[in-house]
Formats: sequence, structure tokens, C-alpha cells
Amino acid sequence: MASAPMAANKLQLLLVLLLSVMALLLVTGASGGGGASTSTSSGIQLILVNNCAESIWPGLLGTAGHPTPQSGGFHLAPGDETAFDVPLGWSGRVWPRRGCSFDGRGRGSCATGDCGGALRCGGRPGAAPATVVEMTLGTPRSPLHFYDVSLVDGFNAPVTMAPVGGGAGCGVAGCQADLNACCPSALEVRDGEGRVAGCRSACGAMGGDRYCCTGEFASPERCRPTVFAHVFKAVCPKAYSYAYDDATSLNRCKASRYLITFCPPPTSRRPGNN
Repeated sequence: MASAPMAANKLQLLLVLLLSVMALLLVTGASGGGGASTSTSSGIQLILVNNCAESIWPGLLGTAGHPTPQSGGFHLAPGDETAFDVPLGWSGRVWPRRGCSFDGRGRGSCATGDCGGALRCGGRPGAAPATVVEMTLGTPRSPLHFYDVSLVDGFNAPVTMAPVGGGAGCGVAGCQADLNACCPSALEVRDGEGRVAGCRSACGAMGGDRYCCTGEFASPERCRPTVFAHVFKAVCPKAYSYAYDDATSLNRCKASRYLITFCPPPTSRRPGNN
């Protein structure tokens, strides 16, 4: 039979073990709640939310040799959200696809933003017109994260990107207005039901070096915004409207999480917005 001091020591040890297990369970539960992953010291969390009244099929692409997360695409029903990590230094783009239809094998098409007729883009870029979120989450020369929303390839849905937290100077990139509502008829792209699903850029509609800022026009001095780019910029001043748009459209930040919202409320303030 154990002595009283030995029994007390065993009881203390059991209590310590029990408290350790409870603390571990609490930490695990907090990090796994709601089915969303959390960012780690080696990654940045991207949270994608569909605030549109219709389904959105986000397309994803790692650029400059970076991996493509989530196999390049998935479905988000209205009100749905998903979260995943990308590594520090990741560079890539995210865009909405609209008017999509896929079979059980993930084959089909989208009215805008299509990536070769596949649900999982798998490294294939999206077809214009599409609103594109671009980001580089740190470089060898700078720990800062750079991100913007570009209308250079046209527009198909309102999108914003904003840090969750972050320090001074972090801002919201994006276009919160529905440019499809004011798209000139010559630039319209319609879905199978006859609705305007996207608005092409001047480059996408007319082509040529002058409108695409290529060839002899591939410089800030020679590339000039078209009247359509001026309209895009007036309605969405926080988005790039043409290839050499001003630097006010580029955001700099350093946060562990970023929120990408499709069809954000026009006047809302996003988490971390200053």
C-alpha cells in the first residue's frame, strides 16, 4: 500500500497530465473550428467568400513557377466560403468564373473566366474577360506583400482583397461596383441565358498594339488608357484599368490572412481596412 506522500505525488502528476491534455484539445479545437484551416508560421491563409447571388467558380494559378493551390479551381455556392494556406513568398492570381456547367468528371465550360473547360484549372490561365486578383506574398528583397485587382483583362464580377489585421498602410484592393451594368454593348459577353456575364477590355474587344500596350506601345510613355479604361477607373479607382495604370492601385501589406470577397457590399469596410 502506497504511503500518503507518494499518493499525493501521483495525484499531482495525474492532474498535470490532465491539464496538459485539456490545453492541447483546446488549442486543436480553436485551430480547426468551422472547417477552415489557419495560417502557420510557414504560410499565409487566403479566405475566399462568395457574397454573390449566384454561384462562383474561383480559378487559381500560381505564377512564376509557384504551385497552384486547390488544384486550380472549385465551386462556391452563394454564401459559401473556404480557406487554405499558400507558402510565404507565393505569387499567383485568383479570378471568378461565372455561368459554369460541369459534368461529374469536372468537364464543361464557363461563360467567363473559363480555363480550358475544366473545373480544376490545373495551371491553366483564365480566359478574358475576368476580374483578376494578383498577389506576391513576399520576395527575397522585401518581406512586404503586394496585391492588386486588375481589370486589364476585362471584368466579370466585383472582387476585393483585404488583409485580416495587418499594420498601417494596408488597404483594400478591388472593384466593388458591377461594371457589367454599364458595359458598352460592343464589349459585352453574355451567358447562355442572355445575361451580361462580363465586360471585355478594349484590348480584348479590338486587339492591336495600341489597345493592348504591346509592340511599340509597350511602355508607360506610349501606352495610353482608352476611353473605356477611363470609365473603369472612374467607377473602380482602386483597381488597375490598363497595363500601365498608376501605382495607387498596388497595395503593400504584411498580414497572416487575406480575405478575397466576390461581390462585396459596395460600401462595407473589410476586416483590417484602415
